[in-house]
Amino acid sequence: MKIWKIGLEIANDISDLLLNFPKHERFDLSSQISRCSVSMPSNIAEGSARKDKSFSHFLDISLGSSFELGTQLLVAKHRNYINKNNLETLEEKIEEFQRMTMGFQNSLN
Repeated sequence: MKIWKIGLEIANDISDLLLNFPKHERFDLSSQISRCSVSMPSNIAEGSARKDKSFSHFLDISLGSSFELGTQLLVAKHRNYINKNNLETLEEKIEEFQRMTMGFQNSLN
């Protein structure tokens, strides 16, 4: 499933990015960013084993995590933990993920 692959790619990109975050953020912003990025492909994987209506609910959760991730990346940019180029690259991937997930979700309903 392509949306799962994009979600997994984003989670891996985030994992690499977090290696450069300050140690004092390990249990705060870094942890939140990591959890919501992993939530995106994880909820798609879990939902894929369900019926369409239930799958749609898991897609909602995955989408919510993607929007949360976008906000958290803006906070990280504000704190100078990531640069503008990294932020823009991730935002593009997240927006693609959101468009594709919403389109897929609409096809289930």
